[in-house]
Amino acid sequence: MCLLSRFFMVLVLAISSLAVFADELFTAEDIFSLEYASDVQISPDGSQIVYVRNSNDIMTDGKNTNLWLIDVKSQQQVPLFSDDKQYSQPRWSADGKKIAFVSNLTGSYQIHVHYLDENKTALLSQLQTKVSNLTWSPNGKWLAFSQKVKAEPTVIAKMPKKPKGAKWNKPVVVIDQAYYQADGKGLVTPGYQQLFILPSEGGTPRQLTHDNFHHRGTLAWTRDSTAIVFSANREKDWEYQRLEGNLYQLQVATGELTELTSTPGKEYQPVFSQNGKKLAFLSGSNALNPYRNAKLHIMDWQSKQVNVITKDFDRSVRDPQWLSNSRLAFSYDDFGKRKLATITTKGKINDLTDTLSGTTLGRPYISGSFTASSNGVMAFTAGNPLRPADVAVIKSANKAQVLTQLNDDLLAHKTLGQVHELNYKSAFDGEPIQGWYITPPNFDPKKKYPLILEIHGGPHLAYGPHFSAELQRFAAQGYVVFYNNYRGSSSYGERFAMLLKYKYSSTEDFADHDSGVNAMLEQGFIDQDNLFIAGGSAGGIATAYAIGLTDRFSAAVVVKPVINWLSKVLTADSGLGQIPTQFPGMPWEHVEHYWQRSPMSLVANVNTPTMLMTGEKDLRTPMAETEQYYQALKLRKIDTVLVKVPESYHGIAARPSRMITKIEHTLAWFEKYKTATTPLSDVN
Repeated sequence: MCLLSRFFMVLVLAISSLAVFADELFTAEDIFSLEYASDVQISPDGSQIVYVRNSNDIMTDGKNTNLWLIDVKSQQQVPLFSDDKQYSQPRWSADGKKIAFVSNLTGSYQIHVHYLDENKTALLSQLQTKVSNLTWSPNGKWLAFSQKVKAEPTVIAKMPKKPKGAKWNKPVVVIDQAYYQADGKGLVTPGYQQLFILPSEGGTPRQLTHDNFHHRGTLAWTRDSTAIVFSANREKDWEYQRLEGNLYQLQVATGELTELTSTPGKEYQPVFSQNGKKLAFLSGSNALNPYRNAKLHIMDWQSKQVNVITKDFDRSVRDPQWLSNSRLAFSYDDFGKRKLATITTKGKINDLTDTLSGTTLGRPYISGSFTASSNGVMAFTAGNPLRPADVAVIKSANKAQVLTQLNDDLLAHKTLGQVHELNYKSAFDGEPIQGWYITPPNFDPKKKYPLILEIHGGPHLAYGPHFSAELQRFAAQGYVVFYNNYRGSSSYGERFAMLLKYKYSSTEDFADHDSGVNAMLEQGFIDQDNLFIAGGSAGGIATAYAIGLTDRFSAAVVVKPVINWLSKVLTADSGLGQIPTQFPGMPWEHVEHYWQRSPMSLVANVNTPTMLMTGEKDLRTPMAETEQYYQALKLRKIDTVLVKVPESYHGIAARPSRMITKIEHTLAWFEKYKTATTPLSDVN
């Protein structure tokens, strides 16, 4: 064989091996193929599970939500409704023979009931607005739900009558509400969330509440199906009392309303025991703090006496559900994971699993939900660092069993980045900080890798060892990705969360991030000349604040940030709740404090090349925040670019292509500033 032929043979083999290797990596296109389970609902006898199967549609750039049914014993799953329509809120009737759900099967979102034995589906409603909190009555005769009832808009001036055929501009919009806009929705249309009931065999819905207050959240029927318990804030100035809410009992036949609780703070998520003699519910303090643990209470239904069951439990209780008349299941977040546990009415807690996870595809936030049956069998969404949520089941104290493998067809042959835990102490005060890092596929500890520090939002949220499409993409491109739960993060108790009270952002949380970068450098495989930083929302604030304090990062990506707190809280949709809990007073009374928390106060120090990215319709961290920073950096002649995401609210990664846009723009920006000295794999 001639030398030239050998050369071409070697070249072909090399290209083939590179192609195979590239196919093993997690690509941008793979995001369209990801699936996950959510809203798992176990039948009353624990024999079947219906769940929402979420997938992406590459042709519509949207999400498909179908209903699938699993037989627990055989583990066989079959599609209940799997087509191009959308399905949500599957709910079992008490006899386990019917499933109610909401779908756009007929073109608009309506309530339907599927009869399992007969394999027939009935359309029940012809409603005009969105349905939420769909709930069966115990006797199976009624479905309760909440729905917004529109109110007449405010009119100040009487306009002259428009001549027939005339084309005038749209009329003005008059706003007189304190809470007048909502991210993801825009301007809030006048109206109130009211409660309704609908015969389960079809008919006319009947409105049960009528006053100008919002009635929503978990609906709990009394065992005799004559009344509904729910949470509402029915105070006159409810718009300004964001931390208040009481439980009420509504008699279905008469509409009589009885206040059950009046404790300062908010009581919510009521659920009756199987015999109807006890009512469990959660409560939150009305203390003006940015973080509050939710406590579990039990009310004796006859005497209405209330006992706090988790008074000394320093974690926030979620979603209590009765397993028997003396024991409940609930979930709670602990050290970056969501746990499923049981608790007796005496307060004894028993952990079952810490694998609730996987319902947030983008970043590794704590997530996951469960449901419990009357015989102690529980179904939940189970995820791990390498997989989004599957459906799992656990029988009392037995080991959890995963019933689906929704992503094995896509990910089983992929080489994903491995997630490792890292614990260290903050240089600010020695506070223990928990973090994780993802190593690239085919990681070699003898090489040096660039590092991305990715900061979570909230700030009172938490990351953990969970699947993340965004971070896996970074790892696939040869980066080590580090993330942490800095002070203020949830899942570590109130003391840790409250370390950021009146201090976000600050040199204190920056020290938590900076110390983490130093801890990663000590591992020996990080290239100190290729350090990068990124974050979204609260993470975007922290990123912008960090580059005002240090020049150690080669480049930064600041996503949907707050740059100037003085302007943000008076233009965003969150000011009513944020100002009294996250700040010591009104902006005009504490200008210096608000300015000190603002990354704009440090902009004169910034030398880091910075990409800014925000949704054009963002109402949580409005575009004007990002534009202020962009203008300031440009005036200082810092290399910066502004990426506006069209038609997007705060959740800019809500659509698959938007998530890919966020990821690939971040990677491109970092690649621009990455030095060539790092010995990485040649394959991207």
